[in-house]
Amino acid sequence: MLDIRKPIPDFSLPDEDGRLVTKASLKGKRFVLYFYPKDSTPGCTTQACGFRDEQPAFGKLGVPVFGISADTVASHRRFADKQSLNFRLLADPERQLIEGLGAWGEKTLYGRKYMGILRCTFVVDASGRVEQVWPKVDVKTHAADVRRYLMGESTASAASVVPAKKAVAKAPAKAAPKAAAKRASKAPVKKAAVKKAQVARSTSRKA
Repeated sequence: MLDIRKPIPDFSLPDEDGRLVTKASLKGKRFVLYFYPKDSTPGCTTQACGFRDEQPAFGKLGVPVFGISADTVASHRRFADKQSLNFRLLADPERQLIEGLGAWGEKTLYGRKYMGILRCTFVVDASGRVEQVWPKVDVKTHAADVRRYLMGESTASAASVVPAKKAVAKAPAKAAPKAAAKRASKAPVKKAAVKKAQVARSTSRKA
């Protein structure tokens, strides 16, 4: 998958109406490319409808969104009509941009491994370089995550933020146990008492 700050490859792909979109035509613009496996499948429909619902915000930001899959122009047209999509879908049946950005790879379904489109998203900056990457997405919240990122807000949920470790103050040295302190205080008293008894016996003998 193409890394952040790397330039995206040149491309020329038709949208759902057959109109070509190229890297050159987007020069000077910040834009979103999201890759998805297949038109009209449950997860891809949820994701597309999320971008549809967030489109007013993307429009205000001046950031166009493009959905990309290996489906045909005709398939894209049907999908866009059925879901009333208000952004462009690019057809890449030859996987020109899909492979160019590293959105093609090994997947696993019910324990079976196969090659397919990886559901991922790229924000491309005005110079044509990768600005941000989502290598994995949650189809239910992804469009909102991208919108928040573009607006400069964090997309991390509170639960996923690991708080910084606090410095642990060293505990003060523990006081000597009471029993030990008691023994220490009694020791000289006992010694003095013994000495006093010895002096008393000596005086008694002299008398």
